[in-house]
Amino acid sequence: MKSFSLAGRTAVVTGGSRGIGAAIVETFVEHGARVFYCHVGDEARAEALDARLSTDGRFAKGTVCDVADEQAVAAFFDGVRQEADAIDILVNCAGIGGDKPFGSITVADWDTMMGVHLRGTFLATRQVFDDMVSRRYGRIINFASQLAYKGAPNLAHYCAAKAGIVGFTRALSYEGAPHDVLVNAIAPGPVETELLMGMSDSWRAMKMGQLPIGRFGQPDEIAPAVLLLASESGSYFVGQTLSPNGGDVMI
Repeated sequence: MKSFSLAGRTAVVTGGSRGIGAAIVETFVEHGARVFYCHVGDEARAEALDARLSTDGRFAKGTVCDVADEQAVAAFFDGVRQEADAIDILVNCAGIGGDKPFGSITVADWDTMMGVHLRGTFLATRQVFDDMVSRRYGRIINFASQLAYKGAPNLAHYCAAKAGIVGFTRALSYEGAPHDVLVNAIAPGPVETELLMGMSDSWRAMKMGQLPIGRFGQPDEIAPAVLLLASESGSYFVGQTLSPNGGDVMI
């Protein structure tokens, strides 16, 4: 039986200081990985997370980085490479929310949403992909959303960005898989995070009513799916999008 252990692996998680990202960081550390993660403007929470997790030989380190900023992403990964021989696992988890009717979405709103989600995923992946291919090992896990499949009112920009991530994942998996660089995605349903809390009360009520399970998810219900894809137990997943979504989309 294959293992869920990440012992000896180095992982990078974007958006790792809170919510689903923090749950992934904690899960990876608990399973033996050294974890570097980035965040924006969340220093106090990152410091607390590092202090809590970096005990008994375990390691987690947070750094400020805007994933939509090409130079900032390059500097962040340069810093990781100064402390790690190689990056084995990348989780592109950084994200933002916000619902607006289509007619109210400005060009700046669109560019910001695409920048964090789609451009950020591209920029971070570009930092590790070629090296993973040359070493013939890597795991890349991108965060999409169940809304990439079903859409949602007042979220045209968000749904478009997440659908782009699904397409990016599928296309890149063809290039990575022959070299044991496995590219997959997670498309979670609504999860109790600050991103969800930033949605309007009416949107939250509407979404709750659509869920067969009758509740929003918790970050620690998403992290195990990421662990599967990052570990040797996920070695036959290629270009897939796993959907822990409370039944919001059934594929």
